[in-house]
Amino acid sequence: MTTSNKNEIIGFELWAEKNQNIMNAAAFLTLLIMCIGIIGNGLTIIALVKSPRIRNVASAFIISLGAADLLFCVVVLPFSVSRFLNFNWAQNPILCSIVPFLQYVNVGVSLLFISMITINRYIMIVHTSLYSRIYRPIWIASMIAFCLTLALGMQIPTLLGIWGEYKHDPKLGTCSITVDRWGRSSKTALFIIGFIIPCIVIVCCYTGIFWVIRKSENRMQKHQISTRSDPNTKSMQAIKRKRNEWRLTKMVLAIFLSFVICYLPITIIKTTDPDVLHPVLHLIAYVMLYISACFNPIIYVIMNKQYRKAYKSILQFGCCKTATKRMPVLRTISKRLHPHGRTQEEGCKTIVSQVSIALETMDNNNRNMSSLI
Repeated sequence: MTTSNKNEIIGFELWAEKNQNIMNAAAFLTLLIMCIGIIGNGLTIIALVKSPRIRNVASAFIISLGAADLLFCVVVLPFSVSRFLNFNWAQNPILCSIVPFLQYVNVGVSLLFISMITINRYIMIVHTSLYSRIYRPIWIASMIAFCLTLALGMQIPTLLGIWGEYKHDPKLGTCSITVDRWGRSSKTALFIIGFIIPCIVIVCCYTGIFWVIRKSENRMQKHQISTRSDPNTKSMQAIKRKRNEWRLTKMVLAIFLSFVICYLPITIIKTTDPDVLHPVLHLIAYVMLYISACFNPIIYVIMNKQYRKAYKSILQFGCCKTATKRMPVLRTISKRLHPHGRTQEEGCKTIVSQVSIALETMDNNNRNMSSLI
């Protein structure tokens, strides 16, 4: 093996050693993403559970998506931070299997949950009559269980070393899926099953949604022109309901697009640069991949008014709860300052009157003693 080929194989690790300042910056960004993701996804889960107004079928999948991103921030990102800071945990075979396993499972389950939310929007808008029959609690739970089982099941053969294996890749400087002793790898199959197929399903669903909405708008405009009258209360309510559904649908589309934008760079760079000749591009792609774990709560806040209200109510509830804990202390102080519920002024008047009565009593007693003498 020549020196140039050896440098190509361990290019990322050599580059990282020579550019530790850039690696430190990447570690700081990853740590920031981790903190935002933990707070944002945790707040999303609490808000959806506590707020009945936004608790619907889609919210069950959004809670599951938030839980997956929260787990990614808590379990996977700390190892990414330590990797950028040159802590060599990748040499530990157990960690080198568990960390990439969880990372790949998270990618798969996130896109599957986004697919389920998109299918939910499609059936709600395109096949409204089927909606109540399909989305019952037992079926919703089954769909969530299916996503988790499929995402985990696709990674189990690699975890067991049957179809590829998780090992330290010296070219990437991290643990990833590598070929097993038979020269096989599950990367291509996982990419097709876990990424390409869900993306095709999502694109087909949104094509159908846009087509139906366009037809519905045209039909409504023609009806208003033909009748030349203002819409009645029922039609206004239907329009408002459709707008709310469309607002949520656009939000889900934004989640999908942000997911693709965040994951596309790492897919492209790993395909076009397998020998890691451009380490800085790999580093940028990894940081973009991590951003996807904290981006969804930002989309919820920007695009959905009801979600903003839910977040606000949770934050206000937390503040009120803190204030409530302080109330007993304040009441105790108030009672001491203002006995029997009186104000400070009334309390002072009471004390003055009691002193005056006591002085008058003493004067009367002195007079009686004088008369006796």
